[in-house]
Amino acid sequence: MKNLSQFVKNKRKSLGLTQEDLSFKAGVGLRFVRDLEQGKKSLMVDKVNQVLSLFGYELGPVPTERHEES
Repeated sequence: MKNLSQFVKNKRKSLGLTQEDLSFKAGVGLRFVRDLEQGKKSLMVDKVNQVLSLFGYELGPVPTERHEES
């Protein structure tokens, strides 16, 4: 979750937006933006995608590293 929260925070700042601006533009609550940027583990995927769509992104599956025990 750290990568996602850092991504959103960096994108927001690069566009000169406050958390409040981002919440308004994305149509989500300010609390949601704060939780997202702080790396909260349980967030609604549709709301995350509302925020990411402002930057031209959406959530998708990514491979994870698996450490197989021998």
